[in-house]
Amino acid sequence: MSKNWVIWFEELDREDNDLVGKKCANLGEMTKMGLKVPPGFALSIDAYRDFMDMTGAIEEIRKYLVRAKPEDITQFNQSSADIRQILQSKAIPEEMEKAIVSCYKELCRRCATEVPVSTRSSGPSSHPGQYETCLNVVGELDLVDKIKKVWTSTFNPRSLAFRSRNKMSLVSDPIGVAVLKMVDARAAGVIFTADPNTGNTRRMIIDANWGLGESVVSGDSTPDVYILDKEGLEIKERKLGPKCRYVTFKEVGVAEEELPPEKTGQFCLSDDEAREIGRLGKVLEEHFGKPQDVE
Repeated sequence: MSKNWVIWFEELDREDNDLVGKKCANLGEMTKMGLKVPPGFALSIDAYRDFMDMTGAIEEIRKYLVRAKPEDITQFNQSSADIRQILQSKAIPEEMEKAIVSCYKELCRRCATEVPVSTRSSGPSSHPGQYETCLNVVGELDLVDKIKKVWTSTFNPRSLAFRSRNKMSLVSDPIGVAVLKMVDARAAGVIFTADPNTGNTRRMIIDANWGLGESVVSGDSTPDVYILDKEGLEIKERKLGPKCRYVTFKEVGVAEEELPPEKTGQFCLSDDEAREIGRLGKVLEEHFGKPQDVE
């Protein structure tokens, strides 16, 4: 059993992929680069493993799968529901919960307020959109619950089917979890430092919408598009998206709502903002040595 459960981003770098997963390792690397990364911490991959072992969940899941032998989508749906119920019934071990709560309290102390955070999966390899993301998580109890929700999402039907198809173990898929301060963004989105449609490395693409970035990442809203020349950061083209809906903060959690009519016909980023996002994209591409896609 490992006690290396919770690690601050500033203690991590990209060499820690196997410790905390790719997302957390890269957040640590960007923190050390001096970029404006929201403060936060990572739950290690060992925290997932130890939760499964210490609660006895992994043995229950192993026995369940021997009986169920899921092979098609209907069976994967049922197995997912059953396994997630097993995990939801387990409490995070007391010592681990204390470590999580202690870091959350320290994060709140550093920010001089109770901090809303997001919890995001961080696997050793990329699983885009496959696992749970929880936004605007507020308070210790909510945080502990949402961390467990991210862990249980490794047993969603899509993940079980993927692992079965690729001859991987269905019993567990250890991941890290990123816990980082929420940004109540006026606008957000994704930058691709090479054109994802053509592979053209001389231009960058920004997709953006009002509010939080989830509406762009999920594909639920048609965003504004900005096409930049990478060399000089000149904006070559803008495409105004319909942007009918956006994701916004609630008291706890978030909601997708209709965009106010006065904003549907406006670009959500100024040209200066788009160029600055492009500049930061170049910094990351040069540092990591290959094209990047960044929320």
